Amino acid sequence: MSKNRKITLSESEIPTHWYNVVADMPNKPLPPLNPGTGEPIGPEALAPLFPMELIKQEVSQEQFVEIPEEVRDIYAMWRPTPMFRAYNLEKMLDTPAKIYYKYEGVSPSGSHKPNTAVPQAYYNMKEGVKKITTETGAGQWGSALSFACSMFNIECEVYMVRISYDQKPYRKMMMQTWGADVYPSPSERTQAGQKILAQDPDTPGSLGIAISEAVEMAAMNDDVKYSLGSVLNHVLMHQTIIGQEAIKQLEKDGADLPDFVYAPFGGGSNFAGLSLPFVHLNLTQGTNIQCIASEPTSAPKLTKGVFRYDFGDTVGMTPLIPMYTLGHTFVPAKIHAGGLRYHGAGAVVSQLLADGLIGAEAIDQLETFEAGVMFAKAEGIVPAPEANHGVASVIRKAKECKESGESKTILFNMCGHGNFDMLAYQDYFAGNLKKHEMTQSEVDEATSKIDAPTIESVQEMLANM
Repeated sequence: MSKNRKITLSESEIPTHWYNVVADMPNKPLPPLNPGTGEPIGPEALAPLFPMELIKQEVSQEQFVEIPEEVRDIYAMWRPTPMFRAYNLEKMLDTPAKIYYKYEGVSPSGSHKPNTAVPQAYYNMKEGVKKITTETGAGQWGSALSFACSMFNIECEVYMVRISYDQKPYRKMMMQTWGADVYPSPSERTQAGQKILAQDPDTPGSLGIAISEAVEMAAMNDDVKYSLGSVLNHVLMHQTIIGQEAIKQLEKDGADLPDFVYAPFGGGSNFAGLSLPFVHLNLTQGTNIQCIASEPTSAPKLTKGVFRYDFGDTVGMTPLIPMYTLGHTFVPAKIHAGGLRYHGAGAVVSQLLADGLIGAEAIDQLETFEAGVMFAKAEGIVPAPEANHGVASVIRKAKECKESGESKTILFNMCGHGNFDMLAYQDYFAGNLKKHEMTQSEVDEATSKIDAPTIESVQEMLANM
């Protein structure tokens, strides 16, 4: 095995196709439902919101989908992204584990999000769309879509969760620099926002609320489409270039395939991007790579939520989706990992978890920031608060390896830098961050408000159709 600290690929090695895990899944995700009738809906129901090419990708059963040359040309501005062997972190932890990380913070907006923002903007441009609306939590997705829209001369309107709008002003300025209009959510611009503000004028907002606002604005205007940075299958598919590159880089370095793959989890794009190509190896080649999502204890849908049909947004404007959820009306605590403050998980990832093909764990924000500071001291990169969840999971596993004496190979996604999240670190060092974990009674109360068909009832309905 080589002693390379940094493992790179050439531009010619940018993947030519996205990987679609649905083709390999033993149990396909259940279909979305019309919330009014409870009946399965087809691709045509998505037409008011998305360009047709993205709808085709959303329902595709193909194993690989070709990446347009124009998209790969823009990818080449920062891809392939580097992989690093974390020798300093290994030494600091005194662990026999071998730790690798894929670094997505080299993109123009500083995270993995442009991997899907660019193709989404491209397909909208090809259909003549002039304006796209979206939501953003921490601002990573809003920044990425603003950048992508600027590449294709499309207007961009972003509804940014209020707590992040206040906490992360520089992300807002990045979006504005790329030409986007940014509004704190909930806002007075939409009926959804007005409804939420009437109920709670001091609400910190949530991704679910911001989705409601962005969807409403797109649905009301024929010349406007909606875009989102996680959850749906076409988004997860676009991100799989991360894991595909990672497999090539490990092979180039002469390294073993990882025993464990970790990534933070909000709606699924980050985790799916790195892990799904390794799930592909498990499903098609019989490998046994454990892919584990790391989520906050303040929004533990995978580890404490229920597998139910639920809305993807707060007001109930989206179709009902089969997901692990805390309930669409749930508003998470004001943790700094704004990109992970989401009540649900994508249908594809949820089905994989239900089938035991992936795993999940929840980590408190104090442990994540402790991990992020350790990583920064060892490897020099200050991680985004979201990325700290993956770092914390890796450190846990590396310490287990030290105790057992096992030399496991661990790979994780350093999905973005924290250069615009320094207020979060300021609060951590000042002792202003508190340990917070949702109790089971809080989870039960939140999920009791779900009024939608159960997974079992839909399975029975489909069997009788």
